[in-house]
Amino acid sequence: IAFTAKSVKSFANLHIVSSEGGTARAASFLANSSSGNVSWSKNGKYILYGTTQRTENRVIARVDLVKQLPKFREEQIQKMFGDPMVPAPATPAPAANNKAQSGSDSLFKPTKKEKDTTTINWDDIGGRLNILPLGIDVSEFQISPDGNMLALISAVAGQRNIFTYSLDELSKEPSVLKQITTTPGSKTDLQFSPDGRDLYYSEQGRIQSVNLDSRQSKPVFATAAMDVDFDKEKLALFKQIWEVQNKGFYDPGFHGTDWGAVKKTYEPLVEGAATPEEFRRIISLMLGELNASHSGISGPQPSFTVGKLGLSFERDSYEKNQQLKVSHVLNMGPAEITGKIKAGDYLITVDGSPITAATNLDELLDNKIGKMVILGIATSPNGNPTNIAVRPINLNTEKDLVYEEWVKAQRKYVEKISKGRLGYVHMLDMTMESLNQLYLDLDVDNQSKEAVVVDVRNNNGGFVNGYAIDVLSRKGYLNMTDRGMPTVPARSQLGQRALDAPTILVTNQHSLSDAEDFTEGYRALKLGKVVGEPTAGWIIFTTSINFFDGTLVRLPYSRITDMNNKNMELNPRPVDIEVSNPLGLQNKDNQLDTAVQELLKQIDSGKK
Repeated sequence: IAFTAKSVKSFANLHIVSSEGGTARAASFLANSSSGNVSWSKNGKYILYGTTQRTENRVIARVDLVKQLPKFREEQIQKMFGDPMVPAPATPAPAANNKAQSGSDSLFKPTKKEKDTTTINWDDIGGRLNILPLGIDVSEFQISPDGNMLALISAVAGQRNIFTYSLDELSKEPSVLKQITTTPGSKTDLQFSPDGRDLYYSEQGRIQSVNLDSRQSKPVFATAAMDVDFDKEKLALFKQIWEVQNKGFYDPGFHGTDWGAVKKTYEPLVEGAATPEEFRRIISLMLGELNASHSGISGPQPSFTVGKLGLSFERDSYEKNQQLKVSHVLNMGPAEITGKIKAGDYLITVDGSPITAATNLDELLDNKIGKMVILGIATSPNGNPTNIAVRPINLNTEKDLVYEEWVKAQRKYVEKISKGRLGYVHMLDMTMESLNQLYLDLDVDNQSKEAVVVDVRNNNGGFVNGYAIDVLSRKGYLNMTDRGMPTVPARSQLGQRALDAPTILVTNQHSLSDAEDFTEGYRALKLGKVVGEPTAGWIIFTTSINFFDGTLVRLPYSRITDMNNKNMELNPRPVDIEVSNPLGLQNKDNQLDTAVQELLKQIDSGKK
């Protein structure tokens, strides 16, 4: 039996144990935190499994259980034709058998299958691991029934598609990755057909198949009806959700809560729930008894289909006169890129429908994402509108544009109050996308400043704090000089991200989770002062558990401690200089003002 498990420093590796019992032994020794999707080769001589370190591509590792001798096509040809100089062995005549003569044909009797055995050479088994040269991030994979083909799913250019890779050592063609599907839908649950000629998979909730030769996809028509007894279902869900926390919550003391008593309290409340929404509200209250961050419950999420124009409207004009007067045009939004709409204009019509007191603008823009919409725009509420064509964007894209506009304003603000001496970067969250954005934002302009203000206010976390800290903590130790060119730091010249300049960190009470880990790292490594408000104290490692009805429950399962072994959950990260921005403050930022003053003071004191 092969499986992955965690051992030293919680690195996840391949382990093997006899099906008859015994002690499991490690068969790989990679320093990766995540592994899985274990598959045996058809001949039982090697194992494939997926492995990765977070933020890196998930790769497929091959572990040879014995030393693999090379295979030669010439040997296959010799077996096909044989040696003409060697006579074929004589076939003995069948012995007389009374049972066979009575009509019982031994050819149709089931033959006794020999017991399968697997040989493992444990000497230097870790040295027989290699990574398949795929070059992409693999989410799942399957080996074909004949063992000669690997099918896998990978996201390339934002689309998850199916690829194949030959495992046949006797193939005439070199092993190269081949893309089998090209459709945009997310794909999961790969399965080969018994003959290995087709692949079945799920795409956006539908079963599909694709022929490996023609690469033609087609739907597999399947329907199913399910009767659900909600009164029974809700109780089954309740017990499962309670048990998930009972076995998996990171603190065996449940933050001082009697978790068994909580079950007795909430079970009769669940029995009275009349709808899934009521059920989830009750479960949310139950989870709240744990007084832990990163907890909660949610149901299936509806898609948001309303198009966004990148326009804001004056509140007073709407409330008093039911008119949509433009107060702001979002930079690079659908309205702004036309070059024809400005603050002070009025939105009069949408696709010919007039704007009145009874108009719901979202209804007019529903299902309009990416489609042409004609806006009637006038310079006065009663003016003759001009028709302007726009293409609405989705909500997330508009949010990204709002954020980018805000960051540019903050950067300009720091530039102004520091008289051009300081740079500015902000991290929206701690995802890989934000880390890549940090790399972009530490551009030539920021790199040329004397120091940089690092802002993680309203950052709701993620997992890349260590990588972001590395950028700020790396110090130069070599320089490089091309002939006739200025001397430059070797780190950046050789491609490593490093600021190598003084910084100051700005936080607030909405800096959450991994932003707090980042703050702790910044303080512990003494990279600079922290200014603003103490963080939220939401510091715990979590995962999501999906249930059969589409319910999702968060499970805080791993304790995060500082280097003094103090639990960081419910313990906000402190600041060196505490300063707040009062509600309603406009055209001024007390926290940035203080950060700039302190950083300039630090720079100037270092020059003396």
